[in-house]
Amino acid sequence: MPGVAIFVAAVMWILLLFLFNKETAPEPVVVDPAVVQSISQDYPTIGKEIYAAGAGGAPGCQGCHGAEGQGGVGPALAGNEKLLKDPVYVHTILVNGKGGMPAYGASLDDKQLYAVANYVLNSWGNKLDEPLTPAQVAEGQSKIDPAALKNRSRFVPEDLKLPEIWLATFIMVLLTYGLIGLYSHWAEGSELRPGIHKVRSTPLATLGMVLSIASTLLFSFLFVRQMNIDYAGWAAREQVMPNVTAEGFYAAMIILSLAASLALYKKYFMDGEVLVEDASGEFPW
Repeated sequence: MPGVAIFVAAVMWILLLFLFNKETAPEPVVVDPAVVQSISQDYPTIGKEIYAAGAGGAPGCQGCHGAEGQGGVGPALAGNEKLLKDPVYVHTILVNGKGGMPAYGASLDDKQLYAVANYVLNSWGNKLDEPLTPAQVAEGQSKIDPAALKNRSRFVPEDLKLPEIWLATFIMVLLTYGLIGLYSHWAEGSELRPGIHKVRSTPLATLGMVLSIASTLLFSFLFVRQMNIDYAGWAAREQVMPNVTAEGFYAAMIILSLAASLALYKKYFMDGEVLVEDASGEFPW
């Protein structure tokens, strides 16, 4: 039964990854020729108006980014070379929002979105050779920059829906059931015998205990080191995204190393006592 539970959990995990991939895949961009033709004419006027006062019930941008793009609550936009290197990013953030910035995708139409994006990309020292168009956005969303992929540091979409939460919870229950069952079979055997059972450690078990403790200390050091690096990156003038993948890996290895130490201790260093001969039941523990 424990093996079956782990197998089912693995199958359901693969299904969950497909759901996550569907959620994180960019939606296709529909190119409207009328929008392309009017972009160059619209952004100096319409883009400026929306940046200052907002539209469609959405607030203006200057309240957070400053009237001259100098920044404030939000980051500075004036003379921002990062925006010019990846202009599609400006459109993406406008549509989807980020952090405290609201999403404008539902409030503004395509014409307004491209007007605001191009106004930001061509004001306060920013200057694109050509205006940002839907074709560029479509091309930018079809490929992932290797540096961005390396530092994406997440395996889940921006938000989880109820079915995904339920599926993830069920996977954890199955996995926990299976792992505890396998551990119980390994540590106590398939049959329990009444009485006190003396155990004696072996050189190999002692070596395993030393290595598991050393592993716990090593990954604890690496985890603290990575946290300090990430905090320093957040506080830097040019913010660096935290490496959440490394943090999660080190934390997981700490837990696994501790679990290995406890398992070895119970198996090879702690005497066992069975008071009831027939201790079988529905659960392996």
